[in-house]
Amino acid sequence: MPHTTRTTHAVAETHTTHSVVRARIRAAADGRRRRHRPASKVRAVVLGLLALLCVAPPAAAGYRIETVAEGLMHPWSIAFLPDGRALVTERPGRLRLLEPDAAGRLVLRETPVPGVPGVLARGQAGLFDVAIDPRFATTGRVYLSYAHGTPTANHLRVAHARLGPDGLAELTPVLTTQPAKSHTQHFGGRMAWQADDTLVVGVGDGNLVRTDALRLHTHLGKHLRIDRDGGIPPDNPFATRTGARPEIYSIGHRNPQGLVRVGGLLYAHEHGARGGDELNRIDAGANYGWPITTDGVDYTGARITPYTRWPGVTPPLLHWTPSIAPAGLTWYDGALFPHWRSSLFVAALVERGVRRVPMKGGRPGAQEVLFTELGERIRDVRAGPDGALYLLTDSMQGRVLRIVPDASAAPPSPPR
Repeated sequence: MPHTTRTTHAVAETHTTHSVVRARIRAAADGRRRRHRPASKVRAVVLGLLALLCVAPPAAAGYRIETVAEGLMHPWSIAFLPDGRALVTERPGRLRLLEPDAAGRLVLRETPVPGVPGVLARGQAGLFDVAIDPRFATTGRVYLSYAHGTPTANHLRVAHARLGPDGLAELTPVLTTQPAKSHTQHFGGRMAWQADDTLVVGVGDGNLVRTDALRLHTHLGKHLRIDRDGGIPPDNPFATRTGARPEIYSIGHRNPQGLVRVGGLLYAHEHGARGGDELNRIDAGANYGWPITTDGVDYTGARITPYTRWPGVTPPLLHWTPSIAPAGLTWYDGALFPHWRSSLFVAALVERGVRRVPMKGGRPGAQEVLFTELGERIRDVRAGPDGALYLLTDSMQGRVLRIVPDASAAPPSPPR
């Protein structure tokens, strides 16, 4: 039987949150008088804290949380196979299989899936995303993204392999980002299939030369688009430009770690520095600004750029300041939670929860913060084929969690 935790949200939490925010605003103002901070910095702190008050208060829970699997080493991604099984990546370089038991509950197979490629696992490097071939019934293929190389000369690589009863076989790399970078940060790594069976891959800026995100000779700081075998789709926006990497689909990204297709639209989120985490709609050839525009500052507090917006730069649909550290991203339109339909769900590492972002006409509505009662870093969130939400917690003893309705509680009303 899965372990079950029943949860409720108290109205008192909302009052407490607002009181804390008001206290921090007062503290920011007092700090200005004591330390003579520049007015612009004080305004940024106050506006960021005020933004917290715009998040819809949590409704009564109406859900319960089941533990599907535990004891996973920094699980990074979960993907569902068409036959009812699921795959989970662990960042040190293992691929795990969840299989339904006689009662239909997913159970973790004790031994990892054999045949996973060797990965560089140091710093932020490791095994990242897993994506299922849309033609899996015919090909049996799964796609993996992972860090490849050495600590001082490494790349993001994507490979496909055939999943069989004995593990992975016929491993074939289809993308290796260029040029090599010299340390183990900002890989990106999320993948999403498009309606035409092309694959979009998010790539971080490498955290060395930030302006690489805007330069077309490098894959760093981009979303890339390839076909199922690594070829270049002829309608890629820079496919015929001299000196440009033909895989480039969009530019100006810092460290994108969430990617999902919703109908004909592609949504992504990325980590800012200190503030300035973003949710974007990704369009072919668009420039998303990093590092020329950002709503964040450097980790030292220093200004990265004076600009939050710039002509020709696509502004974010929304930004999170202070940072929530967005990780996974999914679209929910399932039957188990009707009041959550037509929403993006954003896993958050620093916030230790999940943001529900209702979407209407391509625009975000009032956000709802969920599952903070877990007190754990959430690395991934996925809508399952059963209508449940699945979460991965990020730790050395990470868990796979399943969110289902709580039959003993009335369903909550959606935030207004």
